[in-house]
Amino acid sequence: MILAVSDRADSYIQFITILIIFVFVLALTYWVTKWTAGYQKSKTVGANMEMVEALRLTNNKYIQIIRIGKKYLAVAVCKDTVTMLAEIPEDELCFSEGEMSKVSSFRDILAKVQKGNFLEKEDGRDE
Repeated sequence: MILAVSDRADSYIQFITILIIFVFVLALTYWVTKWTAGYQKSKTVGANMEMVEALRLTNNKYIQIIRIGKKYLAVAVCKDTVTMLAEIPEDELCFSEGEMSKVSSFRDILAKVQKGNFLEKEDGRDE
Protein backbone atom coordinates (compact mmCIF):
# COMPACT_ATOMS: atom_id res chain seq x y z
CA MET A 1 0.00 0.00 0.00
CA ILE A 2 2.76 2.42 0.93
CA LEU A 3 4.69 1.52 -2.23
CA ALA A 4 1.65 2.29 -4.43
CA VAL A 5 1.14 5.71 -2.82
CA SER A 6 4.84 6.49 -3.22
CA ASP A 7 4.77 5.52 -6.91
CA ARG A 8 1.68 7.65 -7.46
CA ALA A 9 3.30 10.64 -5.71
CA ASP A 10 6.46 10.19 -7.80
CA SER A 11 4.36 10.14 -10.96
CA TYR A 12 2.59 13.38 -9.99
CA ILE A 13 5.89 15.05 -9.12
CA GLN A 14 7.38 14.00 -12.46
CA PHE A 15 4.29 15.25 -14.30
CA ILE A 16 4.38 18.63 -12.52
CA THR A 17 8.13 18.93 -13.17
CA ILE A 18 7.70 18.21 -16.89
CA LEU A 19 4.79 20.66 -17.05
CA ILE A 20 6.86 23.41 -15.41
CA ILE A 21 9.78 22.75 -17.76
CA PHE A 22 7.41 22.84 -20.75
CA VAL A 23 5.91 26.17 -19.68
CA PHE A 24 9.40 27.58 -19.06
CA VAL A 25 10.63 26.51 -22.51
CA LEU A 26 7.46 27.90 -24.11
CA ALA A 27 7.90 31.26 -22.35
CA LEU A 28 11.60 31.35 -23.24
CA THR A 29 10.77 30.65 -26.89
CA TYR A 30 8.17 33.44 -26.89
CA TRP A 31 10.57 36.02 -25.46
CA VAL A 32 13.47 35.01 -27.72
CA THR A 33 11.17 35.26 -30.75
CA LYS A 34 9.97 38.71 -29.67
CA TRP A 35 13.56 39.86 -29.10
CA THR A 36 14.71 38.49 -32.47
CA ALA A 37 11.81 40.19 -34.28
CA GLY A 38 12.61 43.50 -32.59
CA TYR A 39 16.28 43.16 -33.41
CA GLN A 40 15.57 42.35 -37.06
CA LYS A 41 13.07 45.20 -37.32
CA SER A 42 15.56 47.70 -35.92
CA LYS A 43 18.13 46.57 -38.50
CA THR A 44 15.73 46.95 -41.45
CA VAL A 45 13.85 50.11 -40.47
CA GLY A 46 15.26 53.21 -42.09
CA ALA A 47 14.07 56.76 -42.50
CA ASN A 48 14.80 56.91 -46.22
CA MET A 49 13.53 53.62 -47.67
CA GLU A 50 10.25 51.79 -47.17
CA MET A 51 8.11 49.25 -49.01
CA VAL A 52 4.65 50.78 -49.22
CA GLU A 53 2.68 48.03 -50.97
CA ALA A 54 3.24 44.76 -52.84
CA LEU A 55 1.13 42.80 -55.30
CA ARG A 56 1.96 39.15 -55.94
CA LEU A 57 1.68 38.18 -59.58
CA THR A 58 3.01 34.62 -59.43
CA ASN A 59 5.04 32.53 -56.97
CA ASN A 60 8.21 34.56 -57.38
CA LYS A 61 7.07 37.73 -59.18
CA TYR A 62 5.84 40.86 -57.44
CA ILE A 63 5.09 44.46 -58.23
CA GLN A 64 6.04 46.70 -55.34
CA ILE A 65 5.64 50.36 -54.58
CA ILE A 66 8.62 51.59 -52.61
CA ARG A 67 9.51 54.96 -51.16
CA ILE A 68 13.09 56.13 -51.48
CA GLY A 69 13.54 59.52 -49.93
CA LYS A 70 10.55 61.51 -51.13
CA LYS A 71 10.07 59.59 -54.39
CA TYR A 72 7.72 56.67 -54.89
CA LEU A 73 8.78 54.00 -57.38
CA ALA A 74 7.00 51.01 -58.89
CA VAL A 75 9.37 48.06 -59.29
CA ALA A 76 9.01 44.54 -60.62
CA VAL A 77 10.70 42.00 -58.35
CA CYS A 78 11.44 38.59 -59.87
CA LYS A 79 13.52 35.66 -58.69
CA ASP A 80 16.81 37.04 -60.00
CA THR A 81 16.04 40.62 -61.06
CA VAL A 82 14.56 43.89 -59.87
CA THR A 83 13.33 46.24 -62.60
CA MET A 84 12.13 49.80 -62.11
CA LEU A 85 8.80 50.28 -63.86
CA ALA A 86 7.91 53.92 -63.18
CA GLU A 87 8.09 56.81 -60.77
CA ILE A 88 4.70 57.54 -59.21
CA PRO A 89 3.74 61.02 -58.04
CA GLU A 90 2.71 60.98 -54.36
CA ASP A 91 -0.64 62.64 -55.09
CA GLU A 92 -1.66 59.67 -57.28
CA LEU A 93 -1.29 57.17 -54.42
CA CYS A 94 -4.11 56.32 -52.02
CA PHE A 95 -3.07 55.74 -48.40
CA SER A 96 -5.44 54.25 -45.85
CA GLU A 97 -5.59 55.83 -42.41
CA GLY A 98 -2.80 54.41 -40.29
CA GLU A 99 -2.24 51.49 -42.67
CA MET A 100 1.39 52.26 -43.35
CA SER A 101 2.45 52.56 -39.72
CA LYS A 102 0.18 50.01 -38.01
CA VAL A 103 1.38 46.43 -37.93
CA SER A 104 -1.08 43.85 -36.60
CA SER A 105 0.11 41.71 -33.75
CA PHE A 106 0.01 37.94 -34.00
CA ARG A 107 -2.77 37.90 -31.39
CA ASP A 108 -4.94 40.22 -33.55
CA ILE A 109 -4.34 38.15 -36.69
CA LEU A 110 -5.10 34.90 -34.83
CA ALA A 111 -8.34 36.36 -33.43
CA LYS A 112 -9.42 37.40 -36.96
CA VAL A 113 -8.65 33.94 -38.34
CA GLN A 114 -10.57 32.25 -35.52
CA LYS A 115 -13.57 34.48 -36.15
CA GLY A 116 -13.40 33.65 -39.84
CA ASN A 117 -13.32 37.25 -41.04
CA PHE A 118 -9.59 37.54 -41.78
CA LEU A 119 -10.04 37.63 -45.57
CA GLU A 120 -12.96 40.00 -45.27
CA LYS A 121 -10.91 42.45 -43.20
CA GLU A 122 -7.77 42.15 -45.36
CA ASP A 123 -9.18 42.50 -48.86
CA GLY A 124 -12.86 43.29 -48.54
CA ARG A 125 -14.07 39.92 -49.83
CA ASP A 126 -16.70 37.77 -48.12
CA GLU A 127 -15.23 34.26 -48.35
